[in-house]
Amino acid sequence: MIIQNQHVLNMASKGQRIDNRGQDEYREIDIERNPVEKAEGSAKVTLGKTIVIAGIKMGIGKPFSDRPDEGVLMVNAEFSPIASPNFEIGPPGDDAVELARVVDRGIRESHAIDLRKLCIEKDEKVWMVNVDIHIINHSGNLIDASAMASIAALWEVRLPELKGNEINYDKKTSKRLPMTAKPVPVTFVKMEGNLFMDPGLEEEEVMEARLTVTTRDNGNIVSLQKGGAKPFTQDEIENAFALAEKKTKELRKLLN
Repeated sequence: MIIQNQHVLNMASKGQRIDNRGQDEYREIDIERNPVEKAEGSAKVTLGKTIVIAGIKMGIGKPFSDRPDEGVLMVNAEFSPIASPNFEIGPPGDDAVELARVVDRGIRESHAIDLRKLCIEKDEKVWMVNVDIHIINHSGNLIDASAMASIAALWEVRLPELKGNEINYDKKTSKRLPMTAKPVPVTFVKMEGNLFMDPGLEEEEVMEARLTVTTRDNGNIVSLQKGGAKPFTQDEIENAFALAEKKTKELRKLLN
């Protein structure tokens, strides 16, 4: 492992990668829509060997007191031991919590869902959007794979039949979620002073720092997430912003 880590770093110092990708090159991406029959909407994203499934379940509940006329969005991430020997059975760890929050923030801050249109009765009853992220195989860059799976799944949602307070999950209507945007993240890692997009697992294990830049359809940045112990310089951050704006145009085509 030590020899492999040093090899990754040696290549990174030259702006090279162990899988021969360019610094701004993603692994192959495949998006499968609605692989989960019982979900109201779902998507499976394969990013290299990383595999993530996002499923959407709709429910009815009471709105938050400070947002009495808005629906509720909740994002949860499950790290199953089948995806990585480093994942353990039990309550979500820090990595799972961070992943869910980054995905949630991208959706929420981009206003991808018009939550006001999910209000059924002000102060009393709203639609609740539950996004469940399941990691099937971890080979790096779970953030981008999970966010793309989640947004693709949200756009596929068909609301179940609602009569009074009863939901008939066996009958899906033609009604869709009031979606307005497709926020897309681009994750960079810093190694040996260079930035690399879409880090593989071997790169994440030796990274100095990580930065995820999420943009809306118009290219505006809606959220940032920093990880890792070391800082980014101002030039590196500005370079990441410019590269992310360009790359998201390519990634968004896959979602469209």
